[in-house]
Amino acid sequence: MRTPELLIPASSLEVLKIAVIYGADAVYIGGEAFGLRAKAKNFSMEDMREGIAFAHEHGVKVYVTANILAHDDDLAGIEEYFEELKEIGPDALIIADPGVFNIAKRVCPQIERHISTQANNTNYETYLFWHELGAKRVVSARELSLAEIKEIRAHIPDEMEIETFIHGAMCISYSGRCLLSNYFTGRDANRGACTHPCRWKYSVVEETRPGEYMPVYENERGTYIFNSKDLCMIEHIPELIEAGIDSFKIEGRMKTALYVATVARTYRKAIDDCLKDRGLYEENLPWYREQISNCTYRQFTTGFFYGRPDSEAQIYDSNTYVKEYTYLGIIGEENGEGCYRIEQRNKFCTGEMIEVMKPDGRNIRAEVKRIINEDGEEQESAPHPKQVLYVDLGMKLSQYDILRRQEMETEKEGN
Repeated sequence: MRTPELLIPASSLEVLKIAVIYGADAVYIGGEAFGLRAKAKNFSMEDMREGIAFAHEHGVKVYVTANILAHDDDLAGIEEYFEELKEIGPDALIIADPGVFNIAKRVCPQIERHISTQANNTNYETYLFWHELGAKRVVSARELSLAEIKEIRAHIPDEMEIETFIHGAMCISYSGRCLLSNYFTGRDANRGACTHPCRWKYSVVEETRPGEYMPVYENERGTYIFNSKDLCMIEHIPELIEAGIDSFKIEGRMKTALYVATVARTYRKAIDDCLKDRGLYEENLPWYREQISNCTYRQFTTGFFYGRPDSEAQIYDSNTYVKEYTYLGIIGEENGEGCYRIEQRNKFCTGEMIEVMKPDGRNIRAEVKRIINEDGEEQESAPHPKQVLYVDLGMKLSQYDILRRQEMETEKEGN
């Protein structure tokens, strides 16, 4: 039985550190160019260098996405970019384009090359093709079932790795190759500039066919006919391990630190429990379900893992996020007076009951005793996003603890 890697996304240096502390075996990030999340914060070369050093100090790998489908005018920049990455030393590059793959192989052969899901990897001959070219790992297309993944595992060398998405947003288009954004706005999803038109509100009208109505599912916020539920396989860890998957990948390079911490911590415990004792895993299923629902999400689906889903299982559903907790900030250093530094992310006030989320799985309720600004002045509330503050919760805290507040509300999806 293979021991799967837990691969967590990070949108920034801060989130990378949270992913590492909360249980990732590896983290994948994007630089400022040539990845498919142009709207994410992404990493400067300086942040990337610091993030890779931090991860490596904790025994965690870092993979850098370079998975655009390149045009001719991208190629010189890609070569220069890989020259820089060679000096920084990530553990792997995630690539979709064969031309980009060849550049990486030539410029930085010492860095592993992983093949992105954007390359539409749906059969074992494709895996063997990339293996012969020097790829260490291939990310399976989201359209594959567990049975198909098992078949691939049986036909590829043992040393070749399979990476599979097991949690997060599902794309309406085949393995992420979408043309809607380019068609509607001129911004190419396959070059990192997706505007997420699958999340927009639509009405279906056919003027020449009166009386013929296409079914459109609607809630109080409108119609979202392209929107998919979120993938969640927390209840199926044993089957994923048995399929021979080497890396369990979480989607979400535009998510908050709270989301990343919640998902990383929950899947970390689920994987460890399952490897230690299948009975322990089954006993703790209610805890995993409860914890994974604490981050912002749409309704959940198992996607294509158990065969082709009908429309009710994957798409044609509400576009509203379920939001049970609000992210308040990450605990930094202590000031010697029992107060801890945070960079505030959402408003909170003195006297409020909030939660301290810890990497070891504990969630501790605490009252906000004091809020002090950088000038040493006390405040009744923290209304300004990203303001640096010191908070007193009447208890000892640790760096990288996360503060959150329980809400129970829904919130409309944003781009």
